[in-house]
Amino acid sequence: MSQALEANQALSGIRVLDMTHVQSGPSATQLLAWLGADVIKLENVTGDITRKQLRDLPDVDSLYFTMLNCNKRSITLNTKSERGKELLTELIRRSDVLVENFGPGAVDRMGFSWERVQEINPRLVYASIKGFGDGPYTKFKAYEVVAQAMGGSMSTTGFEDGPPLATGAQIGDSGTGVHCVAGILAALYQRTHTGRGQRVNVAMQHAVLNLCRVKLRDQQRLTHGPLAEYPNAENTSEASEVPRSGNASGGGQPGWAVKCAPGGPNDYVYVIVQPVGWEPITRLIGRPELADDPEWASPEARLPKLAKMFQLIEEWSSTLPKWEVLEQLNAHNIPCGPILSTKEIVEDASLAANEMIVEVDHPERGAFTTVGSPLKLSDSPVRVERSPLLGEHNEEVYVGELGLGDEEVRLLKTDGVI
Repeated sequence: MSQALEANQALSGIRVLDMTHVQSGPSATQLLAWLGADVIKLENVTGDITRKQLRDLPDVDSLYFTMLNCNKRSITLNTKSERGKELLTELIRRSDVLVENFGPGAVDRMGFSWERVQEINPRLVYASIKGFGDGPYTKFKAYEVVAQAMGGSMSTTGFEDGPPLATGAQIGDSGTGVHCVAGILAALYQRTHTGRGQRVNVAMQHAVLNLCRVKLRDQQRLTHGPLAEYPNAENTSEASEVPRSGNASGGGQPGWAVKCAPGGPNDYVYVIVQPVGWEPITRLIGRPELADDPEWASPEARLPKLAKMFQLIEEWSSTLPKWEVLEQLNAHNIPCGPILSTKEIVEDASLAANEMIVEVDHPERGAFTTVGSPLKLSDSPVRVERSPLLGEHNEEVYVGELGLGDEEVRLLKTDGVI
């Protein structure tokens, strides 16, 4: 990245020591890198485990790794060795932020408790991502779908006659990463007033719960009667928990995914029926008389018949391709959106134009497609650069920045320290 572009970025001059692995932590530090921070990914000498996971090409860093570690530098370090601990101490001293997502207590056992880190660098923001907060779940092993299960997402996802379902969105891992970034940025801002760093803790279960807050809203509403906007067969006054409700929006305006031609797995359009949209919908579906029918004309009249209402819309939409359904609905300002497959998203010209789907060159795998930065700052442009090779920046950091001699670096490699 050019010095001119670096100087224009929001986090220029901020150094992040990235001691994270897999997804939740790397997703957070990648966002910080896109915002202009100098992110040094510190890896064990064998590398982040995801370099080898789900490989599509032999002996090449996986897409799992490359898509979560763009714009970073990589160094290797055996933090269990005495010299490794000394080098880690020096790296902490020179950093603004440390991010880790090891198991509970792992960094403490390395000899780098929060108290010790404060002694080394009082200005350091020390951020940790864990599965759970303090309590009976603290030592549970956390994975993406475990966090979804325990944060309220799975019990409210799916259809009422089916099992709880995981969402395709990685709300447990990457969702927690975004929350962690918010905490880090707040701590960096507070440091401008106090001169002190602070501890930032984010738990995956807590992040998922925050993303499921509307379901907690509805849990409390149940005490005053059934949830009328949930078109479930057993939506009665005896219900004690928020149900799985398929594709119902669960919001103030009812919505549903209606089938389109030719009937493929993603030939659907999601339609929201606002009061102002009902009359044009009745004309589109060939039932204009329903616009003035007292049984259908008002939102209150339609609420008990949501399943039938969307069935009527689907009888029309199922005869047309989803892009034509989209065009006709949008012509009347009716909120809607096509269900886009991953293939359609990768090939979407507008996403490419917005630099949300980008192509990046890699020295070993060649060009690959990845997701660009969703954070668009007018004075902080982002250029997505490839992920680093394992230990690619060892000499640059250890020799060029920490001042080690070439001979010592050679011995550190021989001894397995780096």
